[in-house]
Amino acid sequence: MAFALSTLKVTSSAFADHQSIPDQYTGVGDDVSPPLAWQGAPDGTQGYAVICHDPDAPLVKNGGYGFIHWLVYNLPGDVVELAEKSAVGTHGLNDFDKPGYAGPMPPEGHGKHLYYFWVLALDQKTSLPEGLTMQELLKEVEPHLLGMNRLVGTYQR
Repeated sequence: MAFALSTLKVTSSAFADHQSIPDQYTGVGDDVSPPLAWQGAPDGTQGYAVICHDPDAPLVKNGGYGFIHWLVYNLPGDVVELAEKSAVGTHGLNDFDKPGYAGPMPPEGHGKHLYYFWVLALDQKTSLPEGLTMQELLKEVEPHLLGMNRLVGTYQR
């Protein structure tokens, strides 16, 4: 499997790696997706997918753990950033069973959670249907994965 870190570098103008995610990007605030950018994609990259996952959430669902906050795919290879509240790409289902972004909102008193904003570089453009779950998305893109990396944000209530 190609699920290993690569030279891809993921950043946000809203927060630094392993730093707190501002309230406006959480369920406590405006609940809009944060800006993300990436560079250094592997040679041959033709498309991207983005996943936001909270492995600290106390949830086991469909054989997975944690909480999926965002799935975006069908991003062409020339897209190297998503603006705040971006409508680019196709959205999969988050763990609220809704398409689109659902910001961090861990249980009160549960401590600091880590939020992994993964960018997956793919060897082909995709035209997958809206509403895929994370498991369905990974099944589709794994054979085409060239590399991946992440930006980690934190949040607690």
